[in-house]
Amino acid sequence: MGDVVVRAADDLDRRALLAVADGARLTIGDELREALRSRRAEVLAALESGGPVYGVTTGMGAASEIRLTAAEQAQHQENLMLARAVGHGEWLGARETRAVLVARIGTFLLGDVGVSAELVDRLVEMLDRDILPAIPRSGIGAAGEIIPLAHLGGAVTGSGEVLDPGSAGGSFSAATALAAVGLAPFALGPKEGVAMLEGVPVTTALAALRSADARMVAEQTTVVVAGALGVIGASLDTFSPEVARGDDVLARVLAAIRSRVRDGAAPRALQAPLSFRVVGSALAHLVRATDALDAAIERSLTGVTDSPAYLGGRFVGTAGFDGFELAADLDALRVALVHLAELSVARLHRLLDDRVTGLARQLSAHPGAHAGMVVVHKHAVGVVHELHRRAAPVSIGARETSLGQEDVQSHSVAAAVEAAHAIVLVRDVIASELLAVVHAVRLSGADTDPDGPLAAADAVVADGVVDRPFGRDIAALTRLLASGWGSDSGEAG
Repeated sequence: MGDVVVRAADDLDRRALLAVADGARLTIGDELREALRSRRAEVLAALESGGPVYGVTTGMGAASEIRLTAAEQAQHQENLMLARAVGHGEWLGARETRAVLVARIGTFLLGDVGVSAELVDRLVEMLDRDILPAIPRSGIGAAGEIIPLAHLGGAVTGSGEVLDPGSAGGSFSAATALAAVGLAPFALGPKEGVAMLEGVPVTTALAALRSADARMVAEQTTVVVAGALGVIGASLDTFSPEVARGDDVLARVLAAIRSRVRDGAAPRALQAPLSFRVVGSALAHLVRATDALDAAIERSLTGVTDSPAYLGGRFVGTAGFDGFELAADLDALRVALVHLAELSVARLHRLLDDRVTGLARQLSAHPGAHAGMVVVHKHAVGVVHELHRRAAPVSIGARETSLGQEDVQSHSVAAAVEAAHAIVLVRDVIASELLAVVHAVRLSGADTDPDGPLAAADAVVADGVVDRPFGRDIAALTRLLASGWGSDSGEAG
């Protein structure tokens, strides 16, 4: 995988973030590094003016009215990484953590943050060497992301932990990891500690990953739906170009479905069941929800998220750490995904009906003696029920903290984590429907494109149409979906 070279701050966009998360090497251009040095000198000069600066010459949160002595200020930036590192248990995965580091670097490249080029270089080097901070994925009830970002900062300063590549989900001392590659813990300078804690880079990074996942799910659903339409011999009237008048997104979705359906005999019925007919609109809505999330991600990567931000020659307190827009868009994405799963489990049930398919009831090779796909459907029903149980919006439910100084939260990281879980569950449902499609095609004896995605799915499913432990097939198809099957680009719409 090639380098991602960033010569201007806005070069580090969503696509660049995804590339580095997937292993590309990040390089910061010399001119941009020089601009960081120039702004750092300006910020340091402004700090010497003697006025109060939140989190630099004062405490934070409810303690922001307390002025720190010179001796306290000297230790304060690194101290900020200690008591706020309260997370434990399950950490973000390596790919997620790489994405978070990229998002943190991206906001540091903006002139309003004022950190040193050396701090940016250290974060880039940690990426290069796969020294990845252990960042918690739950228990984040603060306004903003101070808890996960304290863990990130602690890995930089050596007080925290990093992911252990030798154990699944394990971690070990960051100081030990740094020493192993000849690096000393980084000493944070004035304002660099508070800058480490501000903004929403964790949510931004996770949202970018979930956006890419959702686009992949949309493309894969298109393939599965086309296969299911072929199995039941559905009329394609609902997918005609004319029905998408005034809606370019729907037009693209319907065209993608039509292109996947193989020409066959006349439709078996005037109208297919509703779960087949409305899927185009559901997919279009998912694409639109993903587009809205992507726009919020780009705003987060380029907007003012530091506080205090250095703007117009002065330090300005902001609310850029709130993250509600991202949280609300992630909630909306999750609703769109849940609806897609509901339609999938409904279509799967229709595929068991001999009146709809013209095939054996329950897609059984020997009705009565063999169950066929009926319990595969029941499994999918259970997964959709779990999606329903977890469907409550995460972006609401504020509580007072910090003696009332921080009296609301957006819970944006939790919204991103729930979206990730929804993706996993939706894949499970789609894999179940895909298994039924593969099984139906085998029972019918219909030909499939040997180079097409259905043939690739057929190849990972155990041979034959008789009963067997179908959970193994669902697991194999779920892995196939996670690998990108049926998605040309991972970016639908």
